[in-house]
Amino acid sequence: MRQFVRLAVSATLAGLGALATAQTTTPAPATPAAPAARAERPATEFPYTPGLDVNAMDRSADPCVDFYQYACGGWMKNNPIPADQARWSVYGKLAQDNRRYLWGILEDLAKRQDGRSVSQQKIGDYFGACMDERAIEARGAEPLKPYFDQIAGLRSQRDLPRVLAKLQLALADQGLYFGFGSSQDYGDSSRVIAFAVAGGLGLPDRDSYLKTDARSKEIRANYVAHIANTFKLLGDTPEQAQREAARVMAIETALAKASLSRVDKRDPYKLFHKVDAKGLQALTPGFDWQAYLDELGQGKQKTFNVTEPAFFKALGQMWKTGDIASTRTYLRWHVARTLSPALASNFDNEHFDFFSKTLRGVQQQPPRWKRCVALVDRQLGEALGQEFVSRAFSPELKAKSLHMTRQIEDAMKKDIESLDWMSADTKKKAQEKLAAIVNKIGYPDKWRDYSAYDVKAGDFAGNVVRGNIFEQRRDLAKIGKPLDRSEWGMTPPTVNAYFNPQMNDINFPAGVLQPPLFDPKMDDAPNYGNTGGTIGHELTHAFDDEGRQFDANGNLKDWWTKKDAKAYEERAQCIVDQYAQYTVVDDIKINSKLTLGEDIADLGGLILGWMAWKEEMANMPAKAQPRDGFTPEQRFFIGNAQWACENDRPENLRVTAMTDPHSPGRFRVNGLVVNMPQFQQAFQCKAGQPMVKEKRCRVW
Repeated sequence: MRQFVRLAVSATLAGLGALATAQTTTPAPATPAAPAARAERPATEFPYTPGLDVNAMDRSADPCVDFYQYACGGWMKNNPIPADQARWSVYGKLAQDNRRYLWGILEDLAKRQDGRSVSQQKIGDYFGACMDERAIEARGAEPLKPYFDQIAGLRSQRDLPRVLAKLQLALADQGLYFGFGSSQDYGDSSRVIAFAVAGGLGLPDRDSYLKTDARSKEIRANYVAHIANTFKLLGDTPEQAQREAARVMAIETALAKASLSRVDKRDPYKLFHKVDAKGLQALTPGFDWQAYLDELGQGKQKTFNVTEPAFFKALGQMWKTGDIASTRTYLRWHVARTLSPALASNFDNEHFDFFSKTLRGVQQQPPRWKRCVALVDRQLGEALGQEFVSRAFSPELKAKSLHMTRQIEDAMKKDIESLDWMSADTKKKAQEKLAAIVNKIGYPDKWRDYSAYDVKAGDFAGNVVRGNIFEQRRDLAKIGKPLDRSEWGMTPPTVNAYFNPQMNDINFPAGVLQPPLFDPKMDDAPNYGNTGGTIGHELTHAFDDEGRQFDANGNLKDWWTKKDAKAYEERAQCIVDQYAQYTVVDDIKINSKLTLGEDIADLGGLILGWMAWKEEMANMPAKAQPRDGFTPEQRFFIGNAQWACENDRPENLRVTAMTDPHSPGRFRVNGLVVNMPQFQQAFQCKAGQPMVKEKRCRVW
């Protein structure tokens, strides 16, 4: 995946709280836009940026010394980070272009009362309610009342299961102690079973609570102050608020200590712990799971996967020894945290000031239209996606994308057969897995039915909660039902792509198949470098350090000989060692065990894109002509590099160094070309120059 974490236990467990804290990709609603933002207008057509932009380059740089600077230096100079973003990138800019286009669609649908389909009515009314700041301001914190009333009704920990289930349905947030939803059985991917996953944290990662450096301590102090400020907004006295904030921090720190690290979570075997109802109950003896499940409408479930048993044991002990007042305080905080972006500006601003400004360095709220478009995409994404696809994704574009995908797969097939370190038996299994991969291009074959989602004009917070409940119910309803292999995990306008190891499919939304990432007007060299590299990237994820552990059917199953597995790990270690030397920010190095899967996929994708492009050019040699002063080979590598052009705030880099399985853009370019002899030849680099590595890494 180019941008996000891939192997999530359940994509539907993330709610509005997650939306609000990830300001770089899915901003949350807030206060009125700044005067400059008010001058913005919706787009009626996409702005065109070529797939290879010579103006994005820095021709004064030596490509053999710093290829990223050479390919992206002009872009970085001419594209400073907007005040409402934590980082800015080619992907982020295209995502904003897509949103601006969707803004025009939604604004029209919000104003119209006649001639709208049912789905158009829902997305139009949702957008209109989100944009109605006057109504949101007038309601203040009123939307919190029903949930706070439920929390106030807690008299003992025995009351917790039913109340917690209701809150989790309404908020769709893992911040409420743990997450519960559906996912494919690791041992039998054709089965959908219940998953209980660790959660309970407000900060980005368990290490946010455990690291002892000065910056981490400062962030924790600011977080406690933010919690206290939120309690004061709820009407608590300053003294009460301070005590409550300290109590919340103590609970979350205990949960963090019991949680697995992100590196550990990259090993699916560490997340595979199937239990029956008795086994689940034994983990938390004082928590009545039957009452909890009954409230969710899942009382008959008998099989569960508990991703982190040690976490749930610690949670059970906390509930046993903790007092009910602490539980109420903790729940009040997480309800307020999750819903603050849907409340009046005092709550919304307080939320923004910590989670975006303090934590990630964002200077100002994104304009309201951006946040409202993003929320429609989050909660009604396939209804919005139908509007996007009908206007921006032609059958011809889909056919071109599918053609390139099949070429990349053919290249992978040849690459597997050519490996001198893999035995015939393992090659056979690898080829079976490759042949079984399903290609999903543009949009789903079957659109999601939102008829059960009640969207009301003028009720923004209510729409958010009803959307959460709709999605939670939809997710829970999958448990015990036949697997729907046609389902997508991203919406059509999304500027991203992903591989799902259990579905064994690669997914390319229409949003990512737009210029400059995929440019039908451009020659093949940069297109195969960029989109070809992306397709190869996702395909390689089927065989990265995580993906290789799943078989052709998506089951967690070891299909490798011991000798081949050892040879793979040796090659992967070369990449771990290489990326561990790169500095993210200050003295923070890349956590190369966390980024290994993406780093493997980046390199494998570039190699496969090159192979497919060369095959294409063999059939049409007349097309392989120099352009803009660059040879076709040089254009291939420049096209590949320019997808990764970006600028990033140091505050955000500190967070992503801890949480993001992707390396920074500079190393997603320079870290690849040093391993490519074809690059050395294309730019006539000499031995000893920085972009030439003596010991090259290659897995696939």
